Amino acid sequence: MIRVDLDVMLARRKMSLTELSQRVGITMANLSILKNGRARAVRLETLNAICKALACQPGDLLVYEEDEA
Repeated sequence: MIRVDLDVMLARRKMSLTELSQRVGITMANLSILKNGRARAVRLETLNAICKALACQPGDLLVYEEDEA
């Protein structure tokens, strides 16, 4: 399972979800879905824009965890 640590990076950058939404041009609803782990897919274009706005690498946002059996 891939976990999205968007909230961690937002806290590190002292940025709100609203500010990220404005910088990246993605709706608050879509960012919330991503932040809460309910996203089923992420476009590379979106990931690129988020990484640019947060000055981070994709690996700072995406973490692989084994599924619990």
